Amino acid sequence: MFDVLPIIWLKPGEKAKFDIKNVYYCPVYKTSARRGELATTGHSSNFILYILIPIDLDESHWINRGVAALCQLDD
Repeated sequence: MFDVLPIIWLKPGEKAKFDIKNVYYCPVYKTSARRGELATTGHSSNFILYILIPIDLDESHWINRGVAALCQLDD
């Protein structure tokens, strides 16, 4: 059960100016294996960051399905 997420351009900005309503904090991982050493931040070493995705359903809908994104690393 995978789907392609379009390329996302990460543009820095001031957090106070963001409209953070009706979004899902989607975790982004380095690999599909959601494991790694637990860092002092409380996140796995496999975890990269959260991306905020606009949603029209409750955030729990996506959390219960374990929706996450994978980072494609080009070497």
